[in-house]
Amino acid sequence: MSDAGAPDPVAAFLAMLAAERGAAANTIAAYGRDLRSAREEIGDLLTADSAALANLAEAWRDLAPSSIARKSSALRQFYGFLADEGLRTDDPSAALPRPRTRRPLPRLLGHAEIAALFACAEDAAGSAEGARMLALLELLYGSGLRASELVSLPLAAVPRDAPFLMITGKGGQQRMVPVSARAGAALTRWLALRPQGGRWIFPSPRGGHLTRVRLFQLLRDLALRAGLDPEKVSPHVLRHAFATHLLEGGADLRVLQTLLGHADIATTQIYTHVDAARLVALVNSRHPLGQTRHNSPPENAPAVDLGPGQP
Repeated sequence: MSDAGAPDPVAAFLAMLAAERGAAANTIAAYGRDLRSAREEIGDLLTADSAALANLAEAWRDLAPSSIARKSSALRQFYGFLADEGLRTDDPSAALPRPRTRRPLPRLLGHAEIAALFACAEDAAGSAEGARMLALLELLYGSGLRASELVSLPLAAVPRDAPFLMITGKGGQQRMVPVSARAGAALTRWLALRPQGGRWIFPSPRGGHLTRVRLFQLLRDLALRAGLDPEKVSPHVLRHAFATHLLEGGADLRVLQTLLGHADIATTQIYTHVDAARLVALVNSRHPLGQTRHNSPPENAPAVDLGPGQP
């Protein structure tokens, strides 16, 4: 255990997550549970050695690979923090189990399916409910908002003289999200029909704002009316479509990271699987070595083997 009167290193680490990284309360609580659980298994984490951490593989043997990966990640970050703070001179976290997890690729909606959703929503936009649905759809697909960000948008998030929304995302981090001309028009139409009073752009008749569950239900209903499989349509899927189609159109991955509000570029890189061919073509057309005269290789350049069956 730590010396009597000395600060608890786990508590110090969690405080750092909140103060320096702006981690959300749920994230901090999850890290705390994982670290305290590990401490119960192997004792004081501050003095634990590689052999002690290796024993966690046995303690976690019945857990799903994703759970083991999460716990190992928490401990690796914790030991990195201890090293940064000078509380340890070594890092035993290399001994932690590293299960192979395969991150599921997001479900995708094609351009034709998106067009069908919008056609159906626009046909019904004459009513207040229809105008609300169109505004919700435009902001999900046109701005890539998370469901929680969208339903909790306050009226104050809409600036008067700029085509942006001010979003408070995960961990309380704020970002500006562009609003397209058509999304702005849909939002203006809805605000004119929106019930008066309250602070939310999308208020609930029962008080407060529209819930995520209700948003999910509205999208499923729209998908049915548009002739689509409702199992394929959700707020998260529309956010994925926003990111995927932007990347297909040539958006920079760093710009996409900013628009989506991802803290880590690794999270955004999941979208690169959808457009590998475009990225290869981009290198060939924009990189100086892809623009040699007449597209011919330099003299005496070695041949490149593209594999069986390739020209």
